[in-house]
Amino acid sequence: MKHGVAPTSEITPAVVAEHGLTAEEYDRIVARLGREPNRVELGIFSVMWSEHCSYKSTRKWLKTLPTEAPHVICGPGENAGVIDIGDGQAAIFKMESHNHPSYIEPFQGAATGVGGILRDVFTMGARPIANMNSLRFGAPNHPKTKHLLSGVVAGIGSYGNCVGVPTVGGECTFHPSYNGNILVNAMTVGIADKNKIFYSRAAGVGNPVVYVGSKTGRDGIHGATMASAGFGEGAEEKRPTVQVGDPFTEKLLIEACLELMQTDAIVAIQDMGAAGLTSSSLEMAGKGDCGIELELDKVPMRENGMTPYEIMLSESQERMLMVLKPEKEALARAIFDKWELAFAAIGKITDSGRMILKMHGEIVADLPVAPMSEDAPVYDRPYEIKRSAVSGQRSEEEENFLPAAANWPLAASLLTLISSPDLCSKRWIYEQYDHMVGNDTAQRPGGDAAIVRVHGTGKALAISTDCTPRYCFADPIEGGKQAVAESWRNLTAVGATPLAITNCLNFGNPEKPEIMGQLVGCIQGMAEACKALDYPVISGNVSLYNETNGKGIFPTPAIGGVGILKDVSRRAGNAFTRAGEDIILIGETKGHLGRSLYLREILGKEEGTPPPVDLNAERKNGDFVRGLIEEGKISACHDVSDGGLLVALAEMTYGNGVGAQILWDAIASAQDPAHRSALAGLLFGEDQARYIVTGSAETILPAAEKAGVAITHLGKTQAGMFEVQGQFKISVAELRAAHEKWLPGYMA
Repeated sequence: MKHGVAPTSEITPAVVAEHGLTAEEYDRIVARLGREPNRVELGIFSVMWSEHCSYKSTRKWLKTLPTEAPHVICGPGENAGVIDIGDGQAAIFKMESHNHPSYIEPFQGAATGVGGILRDVFTMGARPIANMNSLRFGAPNHPKTKHLLSGVVAGIGSYGNCVGVPTVGGECTFHPSYNGNILVNAMTVGIADKNKIFYSRAAGVGNPVVYVGSKTGRDGIHGATMASAGFGEGAEEKRPTVQVGDPFTEKLLIEACLELMQTDAIVAIQDMGAAGLTSSSLEMAGKGDCGIELELDKVPMRENGMTPYEIMLSESQERMLMVLKPEKEALARAIFDKWELAFAAIGKITDSGRMILKMHGEIVADLPVAPMSEDAPVYDRPYEIKRSAVSGQRSEEEENFLPAAANWPLAASLLTLISSPDLCSKRWIYEQYDHMVGNDTAQRPGGDAAIVRVHGTGKALAISTDCTPRYCFADPIEGGKQAVAESWRNLTAVGATPLAITNCLNFGNPEKPEIMGQLVGCIQGMAEACKALDYPVISGNVSLYNETNGKGIFPTPAIGGVGILKDVSRRAGNAFTRAGEDIILIGETKGHLGRSLYLREILGKEEGTPPPVDLNAERKNGDFVRGLIEEGKISACHDVSDGGLLVALAEMTYGNGVGAQILWDAIASAQDPAHRSALAGLLFGEDQARYIVTGSAETILPAAEKAGVAITHLGKTQAGMFEVQGQFKISVAELRAAHEKWLPGYMA
């Protein structure tokens, strides 16, 4: 006997492999323990040392991201990040993935993804005020895509609607790289009093450890390990590792926790997310540099005969773990009894530095805390960053795009783009979400960023989710920069001051140097953009091994951004508001077609370099636009991104039925055949750092000249028609019909 646990011979190499551990990692476990682990201990190591929980392939690189700013109260390392939004209030937010579960069982996978991210936020004392999501599906003609899309949207809508938190926006795109591994990234934002933030650091020898929420079942066992491996054949057989959610219990849990947080009872609190009771207890003890002792037979269970292994690894939903002040235990119990939730004192904090697990009085596991929370393996994996060409230079193949593009009619190209799966209206999706519950949603889905009022005040938070994976695949560094810059731009376009981001880094197998290179490159680009834009990373999640049969997804570093509008009445929408206003383009247009949607949807090519990101121009142009909005000098604003200038202009016609007459000199000169080949680039190129605004040219042009901002007068708004001088004329009704038709038709 050693440490009270008998040695075991049941741990074979096959059992080790089944737990997702390498032979070297197992040897490291034996060295840490001074003996072989038993099955319970092996299970605990397997989830805590999984990629999903330990970040063993990414920890080195995540440390290079900027995480500090005067308004950052708490950066990465807690359940969620916290920023100061003034008036004694804080915004708390995070984004996380539920990719593997959503592919296996789309409804429950997506639903429990929403539930998990809600818990991360209210665990810290915040009332959730908004949900967002970032969704990636395979090719529309893939046999599973429609089923997965239907299930995921239903799961997100069901959970968010039932729990009473509005889903106010998001993004949804399609590409064959996601055929075998969809992405479901969920984000929640909450509001808390600045002096009432709750953390997960356990403290106080003898303090009770209390379990609250739903009872524990066998669902979700090995979920964290499953999320740290790629798919092979028969992925559906992993259904038992997908958790089952109950949003009505989650609502009760939110209210009970927030009520208890109005007292001084809580020492530490942690939700039971990935790895369930294992991760919550070990992370709390690790952060507090203390020990923890649990009596597993006291854990509320909904199934008979559960073993210590199952209890510790279950990922049943709607559960929390707390360390309470001893004298407040009765008060806490009364609150949770009132909300009809399970409440059980299942252990205590010790000074041993060890996790001791008992079942019916017998020790079933005895582990040092430190190797779990601080000493998991950290790998410096080999990597190769592949870039399609020198950043900012147009490749020879891109020069060849232009003559081919010249042969396509502009009107037909525009209609094809706005009705394509990536650019079509996502109304079919967001109308399944209750985006108005709470009555604080100031801008509904469909804008550049969602806007949610801070209840009882005149200010609001702006929220966006952004990423362009095709750029990241072609050039990870430039793609990482662009993901952050577009998030910053979308917040700016509604008038908000961007404050901070959360991220969800979705990649394939990091053991492959080219995949690790995608990850490293994207993080390098993100870090550069965050520093240049004073836009720190305060929370996040990494999801690796997103691949099936060895084929990985496009690198997808999804960015969730949050900004502040000090006066919600000083905001901008992205729809033209009235006829007769000047239409002005902020930023330079060079006609970059590489990796554009025009190239893919019209010419059938996925080639070239992504558009270069000039962070100085992003900062200068964005600050200028935000100033115009704050001063009330413009009536509408929209950033130019996927599909380029002509698509952005068309998108501005949908909201109010106001059209445009585009009279740009550069288009007029394109009647000359010598200039014709450049026209597609001007109208559909995806050059960055650009916005379209409407207002008075007499006011905006002198201000731009003074600020040193590139500016182009494009034309004027007009009633009912969208016209490009000398090229085509389409009714706004026809544009809107083309934009709206694809997704309902596909899902019918």
